[in-house]
Amino acid sequence: MHINTKCVQSGYTPRNGEPRVVPIAQSTTFKYDTAENMGNLFDLKESGFFYTRLANPTVDAVEKKLADLEGGVGAVITSSGQAASFFSVFNICGAGGHVICSSAIYGGTYNLFHKTMREMGIDFTFVPPDISEDELRAAFRENTKCVFGETISNPSLDIIDIEMFARAAHEHGVPFIIDNTFATPVNCRPIEFGADIVTHSTTKYIDGHACAVGGVVIDSGNFNWDNGKFPALTTPDESYHGVVYTKDFGRAAYITKMRTHLMRDIGAMASPQNSFYTNLGLETLFLRVERHVSNAEKVAAYLSEREKDGSITWVNYPSLPGNKYYELARKYMPNGTCGVISFGVRGGREGAVKFMEGLRLAAIVTHVADARTCVLHPASTTHRQMNDSELAAAGVSPDLIRFSVGIEYVGDIIADIDNALKEI
Repeated sequence: MHINTKCVQSGYTPRNGEPRVVPIAQSTTFKYDTAENMGNLFDLKESGFFYTRLANPTVDAVEKKLADLEGGVGAVITSSGQAASFFSVFNICGAGGHVICSSAIYGGTYNLFHKTMREMGIDFTFVPPDISEDELRAAFRENTKCVFGETISNPSLDIIDIEMFARAAHEHGVPFIIDNTFATPVNCRPIEFGADIVTHSTTKYIDGHACAVGGVVIDSGNFNWDNGKFPALTTPDESYHGVVYTKDFGRAAYITKMRTHLMRDIGAMASPQNSFYTNLGLETLFLRVERHVSNAEKVAAYLSEREKDGSITWVNYPSLPGNKYYELARKYMPNGTCGVISFGVRGGREGAVKFMEGLRLAAIVTHVADARTCVLHPASTTHRQMNDSELAAAGVSPDLIRFSVGIEYVGDIIADIDNALKEI
């Protein structure tokens, strides 16, 4: 099926007399007739639902849809995008391990990696998103376990060369993990370009209505874990009576370990209610993304025009001709990138504050990528934990405004910007 149809139909097929809409299984537990039935579930000899922290019918349907949209063998929905980022790396990289990561990533993810996971004994090397292939190869170590990046970075809108990052990772026997939140599977499917693991903050475009926090990790099933670097997947797990994930679950080894080990022990599960909302968002994802992109392209063109009178000092939007990532955007996202634009206004940091306070339609919120137009100043909010050099490495200048173009009538959005520029 076409991806637009998958957004609506995938993951759940009701049988005769069953609900047409994915039902909310708001139950922590599930009944079985015999102790043997339950024991087989705990031993991973059978699949099924017995405790919502591990699996739930509502959550399961949405996981299957998301895996299908990205072309993976399985998915695990988490309670947030942060949890998804953590799970994706920690599933294969513990204390003593090393990760190569693009420096242009969401501030929360940077803090998770740079502080919390370093405190857990995992080392990170942050590299520029436009690093050369030779420089990237030089960053690998004997203990490197994976490479991590974002399809379109938040908020700097850098685009990494997916095929190049994946090629370098595979040459060194490790997987490439990519956060595809901004592009969504509608505009980019990184697995088709060599990525092994895909993550999302489903809170953003996938939900699309700012009502459900969530995340997801999707396993391509393509990476060969039997290369000696990942013993947790290839040697017996005594907490499950000696199960060997690669032997017993084949292509789904990585995602099965994530559910049965990490979700079991850490418990960052998504609620059935939030998963239900996520599925509602998925059903209109392809429609909304098309409008987000269409509106953003018009807003970016308007902002570029305002550079002529000095009201706007610079504009960054990958789909804008002349942007340094324009060709990569056309290669990986030929139907458009996303609805987020970054730009600077006259007056630097103070000008940015005046501009945002002059907006009426666009709301100042710590959020991005939903139906409503919103705006934020990352240097003083989502990335405020970074020092000046870290901000520069992440592509976040002090005057950067992150403008998330919604699906409203684009003329009203442009008029709102026009009025706010008069305030500075």
